[in-house]
Amino acid sequence: MSATPPAARATSRVRSDPSGRLSTRELNRALLARQSLLERSAVSPLAMIEQLVGLQAQAPNPPYLGLWTRLHAFALDDLTQAMRARRIVRATMMRGTLHLVGAEDYRALRPVLQPVLKRLSLQSAHAKALRGVELGELRKAAVEALRAGALSATALGEALRAHWPSHDTAELAKLVRSIECLVHVPPAGVWDSHQAATFALAHDWLGAQIAEAADETAADAMLLRYLGAFGPASARDASAWSGLTGTRERLQRLRPRLRVFRDEAGTELFDLPDAPRPAPDTLAPVRLVPEFDNLLLAHRDRSRIYDEALRGAIFTRNGLVAATVLIDGFVAGVWKLQRERDTATISIDTFKRPKAADRAALQHEAESCLRVAAPGYSRHEVRLSVAGA
Repeated sequence: MSATPPAARATSRVRSDPSGRLSTRELNRALLARQSLLERSAVSPLAMIEQLVGLQAQAPNPPYLGLWTRLHAFALDDLTQAMRARRIVRATMMRGTLHLVGAEDYRALRPVLQPVLKRLSLQSAHAKALRGVELGELRKAAVEALRAGALSATALGEALRAHWPSHDTAELAKLVRSIECLVHVPPAGVWDSHQAATFALAHDWLGAQIAEAADETAADAMLLRYLGAFGPASARDASAWSGLTGTRERLQRLRPRLRVFRDEAGTELFDLPDAPRPAPDTLAPVRLVPEFDNLLLAHRDRSRIYDEALRGAIFTRNGLVAATVLIDGFVAGVWKLQRERDTATISIDTFKRPKAADRAALQHEAESCLRVAAPGYSRHEVRLSVAGA
């Protein structure tokens, strides 16, 4: 696991401001550069997922579209085959949410996250089912059940019922799924998969042991990876992305290895010394970003990517995160991919009327997306409208 991904090592258009203060537009351009949203990349899906330190994957399709918008010549099967070959896995990771991560990164990052996941799990509603059950015994019983092969959530609950027949074993199984080192077995998580997930022990699936705890160097490396993908960032930003505690102290310890800036509000931001920080007037092409993308979730202060007044249009009350349109680098609308019978349609709603050039670029991006995401449909349609108009 490299502490500094390729995008962070790039030095083109790097800006140096002796004042150390970065504007919102400068933070925006730095984020887009590291996310390969200023210029599409020719790397593999695995390399891009490693560069991004994972792709959020609550639903099967958004990670595919997240790669399409960042890569040249991406095909859906590129990711599916990498998952089936066990080079990329779908598992509970940062913030207790599902991510796609490289197999090597899973082995490196999961031990760092294990205390976070345990804390989140024991604070969840599922933990109520633990009354009268020792956590270590629960994990032992689950591991024994899974050694025979992958199990669905229902089958795992039934296996636990033999030990705790008077408990809500479905809730116990949910707790195991969040706290134990498990991966989703394909076809769960692949494009258009709608069947219930089955779970396998990570060390069986990957053929390597997963450490129960990580040393300080592993946690430091994870934080440096975060800065490479999302920096410059504050300690609170790093905590919001990872769920880790003590990020402020860790960044202070790493301070001699980092560059330090401040944002427009005076908040201290940390970054890798040679990471790209393009000038604020750097061209940011129109992009379509999928649901749940970490671009919108990896900071406590998200003003570098959207105006707080737009939160209600992006985030729903039931926890969904809309697919978004980027114009000039910032969220400027939402979009949906719909497929019915022989027609695949992308509907784009911008928050205000776009310029003619941006409208043409949106049309082009949507058509490109349809060619990748709906190749078998005889008709492709793009619908552009202004929200509320």
